Amino acid sequence: MTTLGTGVLRIRHWLRGHPLALDGALALAVLVAMITGSFADPGGHDVPIFGTRTPAASSLLLMALGALALIRRRREPMAVLAATGALTVVELVTADPPAPVVMSAVIALYTVAARTDRPTTWRVGLLTMAALTAAAMLFGSPPWYSQENLGVFAWTGMAGAAGDAVRSRRAFVDAIRERAERAERTREEEARRRVAEERLRIARDLHDVVAHHIALVNVQAGVAAHVMDKRPDQAKQALAHVREASRSALNELRATVGLLRQSGDPEAPTEPAPGLALLGALVASVRQAGLSVEVACAVGDDPPLPSAVDLAAYRVIQEALTNVRKHAGPGARAEVSVVRVGATAEVMVLDNGRGHAAGTPQAPYGGGHGLLGMRERVTALGGTLTAGPRYGGGFRVHAILPVEARAQEPGRPGAADRTGENA
Repeated sequence: MTTLGTGVLRIRHWLRGHPLALDGALALAVLVAMITGSFADPGGHDVPIFGTRTPAASSLLLMALGALALIRRRREPMAVLAATGALTVVELVTADPPAPVVMSAVIALYTVAARTDRPTTWRVGLLTMAALTAAAMLFGSPPWYSQENLGVFAWTGMAGAAGDAVRSRRAFVDAIRERAERAERTREEEARRRVAEERLRIARDLHDVVAHHIALVNVQAGVAAHVMDKRPDQAKQALAHVREASRSALNELRATVGLLRQSGDPEAPTEPAPGLALLGALVASVRQAGLSVEVACAVGDDPPLPSAVDLAAYRVIQEALTNVRKHAGPGARAEVSVVRVGATAEVMVLDNGRGHAAGTPQAPYGGGHGLLGMRERVTALGGTLTAGPRYGGGFRVHAILPVEARAQEPGRPGAADRTGENA
């Protein structure tokens, strides 16, 4: 049974790939059926009688032409129907009794119904039924109400109905297949979008960790190199700060990279993400690097912020202080404030720096991804971020975060028109 089923499938696939061969085989089968039927004499009996009737040469020619026309039924269905219908009318008018040339017209009408739309099927089907039935009733030798004439009407009607049913089924199957393919494409696009968002989030976290701690390491290493010979105690203290900052950077990098491990990895980190609870440690590390920082935090007595908002606020402050330390110039001072106002939390970082070129206004930070990453992180939660030079000198970073974070829809306007981009 398995071998037989495999053979049938192979034949079906071959016939689908060679439609002309299938139509040729169908035309031959229809020709054999018409010739066989032309030798049969119903004679009012339940079983046709053979041997009492012989078709004329003209009938054999018309049957051959009708079968030959069916070979092109897929390419030119309307023309084939017109040709087979005309041959059938000629046979009904000239032959007595007529040969079953109408079989070729029935197959042609089925093809038209299966390969066109329903309105066309109705119009062409009714016209074909009316023409062939009228020719059989008006010119045939049997009475107009004979079963042969009614058979012409029934067979043409069933051919149109069967073709329309096949067309509807094909359209239904195609619609289901299209929906399935569209759903699959949608799932793939959603998966790619989620992967891209996760990569962007991890990239922001890595940038925040590396930029902050490496900046501190760079500053303390410069201090140690400057005072190594004259003040070794201060150099040792600076190197201790370097060691502490590098250890913190490694720990945060290990926590971030651990997110890329599989869920079953026993070494995956379990410590919580940074938040405003670690703001004191962050400010202390910046002060150790030589930057004077004042902090005003007014969210301690309120309910805790959502984890995503808490992390975003911490990263904004971290990146802003890193930028102050790198770009504000010597003697700069920074002010950090975190205030919860109704349904929002406002984070502001100000500095009075003039940049590395003394006596010139500080230019907007540029050339990297720091402020861009802050803006993406804030707008992803439905908040807004502004960053730019202050009047009279210095720089200002102001973020407004909703307490109930929400994912930003693609295309939603953010703060793209604000200034700022840094590393």
